Amino acid sequence: MSRSATDSLPTAASVERWTPASRRAAWSVAAILVLLALAPAAMGPGLIDRMTTLFIYVILAAMWNALAGFGGLVSVGQQVFFGLGAYFTVRIADQGLDPFVSMGIATVIVAGVSYPLSLVMLRLKGGEFAIGMWVVSALTHMLVNLDSLIQGETGTSLISLNAYDAGPRRAIIYWLALVAMTAILGALFALLRSRTGAAIQAIRDNEDAARALGVNVDGAKRLIFVLAALGIGAAGALWLASATSFQPKTYFSVQWTAYMIFMVLVGGIGTFEGAILGAIIFFIIETWFGAFGVWYLIGLGLAALLFSLFAPKGIWGAIEQRTGLSLMPVGYRLKLPQHLQKRLRERE
Repeated sequence: MSRSATDSLPTAASVERWTPASRRAAWSVAAILVLLALAPAAMGPGLIDRMTTLFIYVILAAMWNALAGFGGLVSVGQQVFFGLGAYFTVRIADQGLDPFVSMGIATVIVAGVSYPLSLVMLRLKGGEFAIGMWVVSALTHMLVNLDSLIQGETGTSLISLNAYDAGPRRAIIYWLALVAMTAILGALFALLRSRTGAAIQAIRDNEDAARALGVNVDGAKRLIFVLAALGIGAAGALWLASATSFQPKTYFSVQWTAYMIFMVLVGGIGTFEGAILGAIIFFIIETWFGAFGVWYLIGLGLAALLFSLFAPKGIWGAIEQRTGLSLMPVGYRLKLPQHLQKRLRERE
């Protein structure tokens, strides 16, 4: 490319965040959320429960993607926050509080617990952090088993939910899951579009370089760690409300993190849209093939392995790379006039 062409770039180019496609996508999302809010009136009990499950999956995928895809913190122990969200809900409700109020308080407590945990765990790097989080989850599982209310692996139930009739209770859980999903995704989107979000992604790409540029590395990593814990804790509380029973071995199972990893790898790690797409794909696969038991889990593992080897950017990552399409942009884009784009292509 000649000097004259490059000299013209600063004055001719512009930086944009929203594109016409992304603006249409934002309005479409708003319309879809309104329809989802009204949907229980036209849906049967089974479909309401399934949609609640989908909302929870979206939260789980988005939170693991926030931690690993944007923050560069790969963890195989995020089930600790899922389990604690359910456990604290049971514990607080046992004190006589409304179960739905208990869910909200439990979510906040999980975020509070994650902060001091981050002071220790974020000192670990790479594989040490990943395995360290799994160890924390296993230890927490054993501690929860010691609670006499839980009765070891026998578990207990969120009995106070019985105060609500089945129909209204199901609708309330649905709306809570929808609100939680919308609020968490909205908070994550706003964070990633902020200066702090740019710092988080810079740390993921090169932590030493980000620190050299004055980025508060520890604070940024801690923020994304706590946000991911809060979201996954909310998902655990919502799952408990939907299932009503709490068994530690189920809620603290590494299977939950395996699901998160699958959704993000298939959808597109490091892309906002990818986590949502991955959750939808996983939901469909589970609906069709979940009854196959062990073979279903083997299939998920094999699919995740194939995507990591041959399509590391996932489905949405590949779409974005080939078309440049970004429906929910969290970064900036350099826009060149058509004549400059043509001149640059000619000089390649």
